[in-house]
Amino acid sequence: MQGACLQAPRAVLARMGGMTTTLALFDDPPRQEREPLGPGAFVLPGFALPFVDELLPAIRAVEARAPFRHLVTPGGFTMSVALTNCGALGWTSDRRGYRYSPFDPDSGLPWPAMPEPLALLAREAAAKAGFDGFAPDACLVNRYAPGARLSLHQDKDEHDYGAPIVSVSLGMPAVFLFGGLARGDKTVRVPLVHGDVVVWGGEDRLRYHGVLPLKEAPHPLLGAQRINLTFRKAG
Repeated sequence: MQGACLQAPRAVLARMGGMTTTLALFDDPPRQEREPLGPGAFVLPGFALPFVDELLPAIRAVEARAPFRHLVTPGGFTMSVALTNCGALGWTSDRRGYRYSPFDPDSGLPWPAMPEPLALLAREAAAKAGFDGFAPDACLVNRYAPGARLSLHQDKDEHDYGAPIVSVSLGMPAVFLFGGLARGDKTVRVPLVHGDVVVWGGEDRLRYHGVLPLKEAPHPLLGAQRINLTFRKAG
């Protein structure tokens, strides 16, 4: 990030492949309740775990109404990550561009309402990161199979940059890339496991971020997939 340094807390760095000499002195440092990545960016380790029993059936209900699909980018590439949406607005992509719409383009029907367990988790995670009053109107539900990835990008299709992004990881582990305000800025590799939540907002709101290709490591509940819930204030 230009003009600022990315912060990688010891608990995050210790889970990364390259550890400094000082960090090597510590074995399995305990994960903190809130690990900073920047002034307005935090990892909340395991924060979603108490919600999982309600999240999984809610996600299945969303999928039944609006099945996962692989979107096409404006450049003509098919995304490796499958996606669906819930909430008042849903994010879509095709050769015409990226946009939010109140309607599922496949069915022409409104997107499923955001289930309350999802909305509650988003509000409480945002508050834990210092963003009180978060009221998401869009939840992107991404499904990663082994090998799927998400290239570096900014979340900038929303009308309200004053609200944070709340990202919830379920299922297989992933490596989250968190960069700066320019695509070429240095990125931090942040390992995420089932139940972890990342929140970023304020001056960190438009940082580039992505996900490295997933390695196959089946999860007891979700098998060989990772589900990522991304909550935004889009309208």
